[in-house]
Amino acid sequence: MSNVIRFFFNDVQISFRDRTILKLFLASLFKKERRSIDYLNIIFCTDESLLQINKDFLNHNYYTDIITFHYTSSDQPIQAELYISVDRVRENADNLGSTINAELHRVIFHGCLHLCGYGDKTSQQIKKMRERENHYLRLYFSKHK
Repeated sequence: MSNVIRFFFNDVQISFRDRTILKLFLASLFKKERRSIDYLNIIFCTDESLLQINKDFLNHNYYTDIITFHYTSSDQPIQAELYISVDRVRENADNLGSTINAELHRVIFHGCLHLCGYGDKTSQQIKKMRERENHYLRLYFSKHK
């Protein structure tokens, strides 16, 4: 499998157009970040599903918008899964005065940037992560409105 990006919807309904365009954009994001990709599964789920994953695999008992599982080391092509809570994305969009579409893309780009080695534990890492998220959001939406 080479350069395969797939979307899965687990007990959630969300209008998500232009998947092919997004797949191509994500492939270019990884290329720009100097990372190759073997496969990436993006799984959309509910708050409760992601909370259970958070408890089972990370020993965290709180809601989150995304959990990134990276199965390879940094010198190998990326093999990973992004689990995204659609409930959390909707709430974040409301709280931030954003659209669900923009917030959904931000979260996807955020997970991909984690796979490229960006962190978000320190204030400096968070600043860099936001800069990269905003860069890719501007780039994507300037071409794909």
